[in-house]
Amino acid sequence: MHNTNKLLESGYPEASAPCRIDMGGTLDISTFYYPLMYLKPCTFNIAVNLRTRVYVLPFDKGKVKVSSRGFKSAAFSIEKSPFNHPLGLMFAVASFFRADGVHIIIDSSSPPRSALGGSSAAAVALIAAFSKLYEQTGKKPMSRQQIVLLAHAIEQSVAGVPCGLQDQLAAAFGGVNAWCWKRRLDGVPYTKRTILKKDFFADFKKNLLLAYCGIPHESKNINSIWVSQFVSGKHRDLWSEIVACTNNFVDALSSRNFHEAALFMNKETEIRKKMTPGVLDDIGRKLVKAAVYNNCGARFTGAGGGGCIWAIGEVSDIEKLKTKWESVLSQKKEACLLNIEPDPEGLIIK
Repeated sequence: MHNTNKLLESGYPEASAPCRIDMGGTLDISTFYYPLMYLKPCTFNIAVNLRTRVYVLPFDKGKVKVSSRGFKSAAFSIEKSPFNHPLGLMFAVASFFRADGVHIIIDSSSPPRSALGGSSAAAVALIAAFSKLYEQTGKKPMSRQQIVLLAHAIEQSVAGVPCGLQDQLAAAFGGVNAWCWKRRLDGVPYTKRTILKKDFFADFKKNLLLAYCGIPHESKNINSIWVSQFVSGKHRDLWSEIVACTNNFVDALSSRNFHEAALFMNKETEIRKKMTPGVLDDIGRKLVKAAVYNNCGARFTGAGGGGCIWAIGEVSDIEKLKTKWESVLSQKKEACLLNIEPDPEGLIIK
């Protein structure tokens, strides 16, 4: 075990990573992309400027403490820290690094459990911070790809359900990308396709809206339903349609055809609703209906079931939709529009 307190005498590492909005999620889980690989599945996401910052400070020897907005702080012996705790992923990362005597502080600019990939972004940032800290012991700094794969492996090992890779990829690399799922001999199951370059981001933010519905989500509930259905052979035809919708959405967005992209997004949302009606709550259904009526596309983020809804469309249509969404969101306490723009940087280490 490293003497982490001693290492922290030279400074406290910190790192930050962005959250994401997405289309074609769940296809980043190997349960789905291996059988569907003949269809060339991909997952699209936009890293957004809602950053999760992680700080590592000294704490009592032999213990790990984690503090995060929206959760009660917790401290445990490193040997007995629970991975099934609401902050268990952070304890699992600390355990991997044998980080003894640390206080992990997570400062997220997104609402807790908002389905924006905040916990995965925190794991990416924490791994990067520990990697930076342990460079003092002669270890080589981890690459972004190594951080992504380790963050995913740790999260999947403690989640109790299969997990995808898209959250970690958006957090590490930033940008507006499609992640294509492929068999590769080097063990890396994805290739990156840049959809929009950062010199367009200032304009592109005008084509986007993001709303928090005021209700926290629990992604593993809906994900577990989809996995169970797929493994049993149910709805395989619908998943093939989801692959086609996502690929067509990506192609339309690459051409900056926002109207066509919106049509494919709405089709994908309808398919998901058919499989799992609970993917949208009451506020979410109203937001999606308003988007369709105003010629925009709308979709839940992550696995839905609460959290956030995002929309895409022509600038004039988005401006009209913004007023409609504000009216809908005013009906629910804590529901609100979130001010976003694409994040070009991804992981930042200090």
